[in-house]
Amino acid sequence: MAQAQSTEADWVSRFADEVIAEGERRAPGKPIVVASGLSPSGPIHLGNLREVMTPHLVADEIRRRGHECVHVLSWDDYDRYRKVPAGIDPSWAEHIGKPLTAVPAPPGSPYGSWAEHFKAAMIEALDELGIEYRGISQTEQYTSGAYRAQILHAMKHRGDIDAILDQYRTKQKPAKKQQQKPLDEAELEAAEGSGAAAEDDGSAGGAGYFPYKPYCTVCNKDLTTVTAYDDETTELTYTCTCGHGETVLLSEFDHGKLVWKVDWPMRWAYEGVVFEPSGVDHSSPGSSFQVGGQIVGPIFGGDQPIGPMYAFVGISGMAKMSSSKGGVPTPGDALQIMEAPLLRWLYARRRPNQSFKIAFDQEIQRLYDEWDKLNAKVADGTVLPADAAAHSRAVRTAAGDLPTTPRPLPYRTLASVVDITAGHDEQTLRILSDLDPAHPVTTLDEVRPRLDRAEHWINTQVPAESRTVVRSEPDTELLGSLDEQGRESLRLLLDGLDEHWSLDGLTALVYGVPKVQAGLEPHAKPTPELKLAQRAFFALLYQLLVSRDTGPRLPTLLLAVGQERVRKLLAA
Repeated sequence: MAQAQSTEADWVSRFADEVIAEGERRAPGKPIVVASGLSPSGPIHLGNLREVMTPHLVADEIRRRGHECVHVLSWDDYDRYRKVPAGIDPSWAEHIGKPLTAVPAPPGSPYGSWAEHFKAAMIEALDELGIEYRGISQTEQYTSGAYRAQILHAMKHRGDIDAILDQYRTKQKPAKKQQQKPLDEAELEAAEGSGAAAEDDGSAGGAGYFPYKPYCTVCNKDLTTVTAYDDETTELTYTCTCGHGETVLLSEFDHGKLVWKVDWPMRWAYEGVVFEPSGVDHSSPGSSFQVGGQIVGPIFGGDQPIGPMYAFVGISGMAKMSSSKGGVPTPGDALQIMEAPLLRWLYARRRPNQSFKIAFDQEIQRLYDEWDKLNAKVADGTVLPADAAAHSRAVRTAAGDLPTTPRPLPYRTLASVVDITAGHDEQTLRILSDLDPAHPVTTLDEVRPRLDRAEHWINTQVPAESRTVVRSEPDTELLGSLDEQGRESLRLLLDGLDEHWSLDGLTALVYGVPKVQAGLEPHAKPTPELKLAQRAFFALLYQLLVSRDTGPRLPTLLLAVGQERVRKLLAA
């Protein structure tokens, strides 16, 4: 596909054009910096992944074009611990107000802190997704003194910062009809961890406004109030609700941080960020991205990044057994039921301001069908340019191709097989080998990792009452109640098994039996009456095989049950 086509076709290329031009304007010949921010205050979920995936895709396109690009991922692990999530020992409330890196990890975790525990799962997922980035711990930045000059500068210009912030504090709220729709509970939860732990801008007490918040050196919490500051000596005095108070030299003190609405624009200038998206919660009038744009130039001498707003990511059908961990699912949860290229594709094919859902229910089967059709179109050259661009971004990065399944059988087929076999490898291989006898599957490695993803989906997302259990003995009562037409339909099916024992063959057979009974050719086009007869025949087979009216696709089910057992259960 020509580069010109790609540039016209998809949102990633359009942003890359803009970012390259802006990077050259700001710092010709220097690496272009894009950024993300994640707060490890709890599970980092699929909504937060958009915070990373959006700049990743743009950075990767820039690298594909031969430009040097750095994707900075700030771990906001120096944010305060704000609340105890559901399912965690309530005694963790004693740590509220401490930096996330100073809070013990959840019970049973092998990690040294709350922040490290939740970062670890995301780091693993980002690696599997092929996302290249430079991670920055804000705890390390602040406690090492890396931002000391910026902090002193902000304190010196606190009056100017306060004046900028005050424009937004005093703005009249818009009329009710103009207000944005309030976020629902799921959206509020999705906003957590999106790069800003709070929309805090500091507060002006009796001693004036201060954009810096110390963590108390005794209780290690930010329940502090700055009561005095001297610009010349950098002496800062604070008190804490724990009863402690002290005077420190801010030029030497590294136990606190800038408030969020000042911290973010400071980092834009410090890192030279050209592109950083933000969620809906940070993009509304008066919120951190908008206010940061007013602070970054006058105070820190930097530029506001190109910053598209990204929409929320929804979830389709998360099972109770998975969501019991609390909150919405994580990238790691998704990668257990789908391959990395598919998950990348979901983010690549939608513009950042378009919301979409990630399927944990039966919809995942349709999603995989759509993905396989796209792969086929790419292979035969019939794909549209925009779809080709999204596909390319899903399956490879500038560094190379992502791992894929060597023989990608339909996900729904694999799910049906592992459902019926309960994951028994020998039986699974037997059935998969029968799908296409001319080109049999010879080892399960050919169908992995997709097979493993389908098996995990069946085991964690399909309720027990919906699992397929093949009868061990014939339903003699139902068989005995059949009329001559019903018995004939079973005879026709059984007589054709040997000749049609493949996925395509059995598909033709089960659809063809009602046609033959109606005096039609097996390949005749179905009429409305014939469709009714086919549905009745299918329901009969399901009842006799699995004691339900529905189940996995019949050709797959018949292959899975095996000829001998099918004959035993269907012999009228």
